[in-house]
Amino acid sequence: MMRPAAILAGTLAGTLMPAACSGTQTAASTSSQASSAAAGADPVTQGSYVALGDSYTSGPDIPDQASDPVGCARSDRNYPALVAQSLGLVARTQDMSCSAARIANLTTSQSTDDGTNPAQLSALTTDTTLVTLGIGGNDVDFTSVLTKCVELDLVPSFLDGALSMDSAPCHAYYTSGGVDKIQQTIQSADGNLTDALARIKTRAPHAHVFVVSYPDLLPSSGTSCAHTLGITADDVAFLDSEELRLNSMLQQRAADAGATYVDTYTPSEGHDACSDAATRWIEPLAPASPAAPLHPNAIGEQGMADAVLHAIKGTT
Repeated sequence: MMRPAAILAGTLAGTLMPAACSGTQTAASTSSQASSAAAGADPVTQGSYVALGDSYTSGPDIPDQASDPVGCARSDRNYPALVAQSLGLVARTQDMSCSAARIANLTTSQSTDDGTNPAQLSALTTDTTLVTLGIGGNDVDFTSVLTKCVELDLVPSFLDGALSMDSAPCHAYYTSGGVDKIQQTIQSADGNLTDALARIKTRAPHAHVFVVSYPDLLPSSGTSCAHTLGITADDVAFLDSEELRLNSMLQQRAADAGATYVDTYTPSEGHDACSDAATRWIEPLAPASPAAPLHPNAIGEQGMADAVLHAIKGTT
């Protein structure tokens, strides 16, 4: 999804850093999967690996940050890097993921603060045998939706001069007039993703394609986010249902295209932005670990890598 630092600064005026032991655990986890995943993944590892996606793929603010693609906030510990390491594909991997990327940037160039990158699909060739794709959140503008909901829930609203104590002001805002505006953007992204997956198949006909979902950003219920994000329980439930709707669209489009859907939501439940800092996959508005607000930290990227490796193993 889109890197939200600038948005948060304007609207709110406003993985722990791995210690030696946690870094060892991450390395051990990656190493332990290498033999089992690679052993059964011959068709996938015969050629090259191309990673496509937005900031949930690139890993903004997770050290160390790479300079290629330019201005994309790509970490050398994001899930594509961990997958490549586990499968022995480091030398044959091209990570095209970029913060703020939309589905359109799969087929058109993307400008960043530091330069312009070619269309992500330009990295695909007939030698590509593995493709991961994690995209769609920016088409729905989900980070801005979350930021708007924080604003609405933190600031009491007034209707006809009287204070409104609406328990779900965000839900009311995005469904005013009886139309779910978030659902509309998901439907708009649907057709674009269908076209993009067809183009991937054309450019890389021998590739195994894995469509990676978004991990659990918020709990499905409860009041834990009231303190962490300032979002009411009812609005948390609404936003969680909208994320599930987005993931459902990704799953359906993957199935229609003959691709494999990678569920990162289920393994990340209980590790959302409002959960304990030591185990959460997603950082809140004020990150305690090196990661962008409302984005995966190093633990989250490792969890997503594990999900991808599990899916690869299941198809070989």
